[in-house]
Amino acid sequence: MNINKFKGKTEEEAIAAAKAAYGEDAVIMLTKEIKPKGVFAVFKKSSWEVTAAMKEKESGTGSARAAHAMEPLSFHDAINLAADEAIDLTAPAPAPAPLPKPPVAKRADVRPTLEREAREAEEKHSQHEKFEDRLDALSDRLEEKFGAPNAEDKAKAPTSEEINFVRLLYNALIKNEVNEKYVNQILDEVERFIRPGNSVDTILSNVYQKLILRFGQPRVIELGKKKPRVVFFIGPTGVGKTTTIAKIASKYKMEYNKKVAFITADTYRIAATEQLQIYANILKAPMEIVYSAQEMNGKLENFLTYDLVFVDTAGFSHKNESQKEDTRQLLQGLDEKFSREVYLVLSATTKYKDLLDIADTYRKIADYKLIFTKLDETTTYGNILNVKLYTQADLSYVTDGQNVPDDIAVFDTQKIVKKLLGGNE
Repeated sequence: MNINKFKGKTEEEAIAAAKAAYGEDAVIMLTKEIKPKGVFAVFKKSSWEVTAAMKEKESGTGSARAAHAMEPLSFHDAINLAADEAIDLTAPAPAPAPLPKPPVAKRADVRPTLEREAREAEEKHSQHEKFEDRLDALSDRLEEKFGAPNAEDKAKAPTSEEINFVRLLYNALIKNEVNEKYVNQILDEVERFIRPGNSVDTILSNVYQKLILRFGQPRVIELGKKKPRVVFFIGPTGVGKTTTIAKIASKYKMEYNKKVAFITADTYRIAATEQLQIYANILKAPMEIVYSAQEMNGKLENFLTYDLVFVDTAGFSHKNESQKEDTRQLLQGLDEKFSREVYLVLSATTKYKDLLDIADTYRKIADYKLIFTKLDETTTYGNILNVKLYTQADLSYVTDGQNVPDDIAVFDTQKIVKKLLGGNE
């Protein structure tokens, strides 16, 4: 992992320097304004410093990004919460009791979902025990590594305060419902920094960096040379797809003066068409209805001069095979002359197990980026990290209310990481 600092006269210049060195996939971990010092500071301008990392490449990555990517919406400044801001870690809650090992299935036709649940429960039970053992034995392993401790070595050895601090971090992540498997992976990587001479701040800094890198850089709607850009929104019922479409479309039309249009394929839900039509009327944007996948390309011919066409699809249960097939045909039947993006819209309040089933279902339909809604209706944010790591899909937008065009933002990595570690906004 390469982490370096880049400077510029402006924040944009510093970020550009980071991307010039690391490419468009550079992960911006921290932006910091450097104010001039000294007697003549009042006559000098501030400069900017950006800490950036080169994202580790995954095997079998998808296609390259569009050459002309849309800059993040103006309502999201570059990630700029300082890594060294105070994070108030409260006293840890009692560690969760180990889960009993699941019974072994007796039938050969057990569903894959049940097998996965049983496997994860067993892993969680084992990982929790191993984590406690690892912390208890940490001092002994350090002594073995650095030799028999003398009086000076004992003074430099990890203190009980430092060991307890790791417990606090562990409990803060578990309390935020981060899957224990991912918590242990992070702490496994950080453990090598818990050694003589390293402070609690070093531990926190490394956990912070590991989380930032795991979330990655948010990706928003990309505009290329091809027109129109057809943006599909998929997801289960009740997650707020239609309202999310209206919020994003409003931003692009009002702030960037882009020509936007709407297509709805949601003919199942009562009043769904009317709801999108209201938003279209407010924005003075055209809207079309498609009743089958075969109609999609014909409707898009009406919008060849438009920048963005937002497509609202029917929400369905991930168990409904017929509606899943309808959505798959809608996306895969798009003519190649149109450029396409797909966003899976999920609610932050949905249970973890259900989120995994939903993610698996829609992964069979298309590759997607992630939008999380209803952040204002939850106090835990671990599922955002869980789904990100499970799917390896890019995060994009989050919503925290019903107000249009407000209550939406590009995913703020540092803000969520700070929350996961027990901090406040």
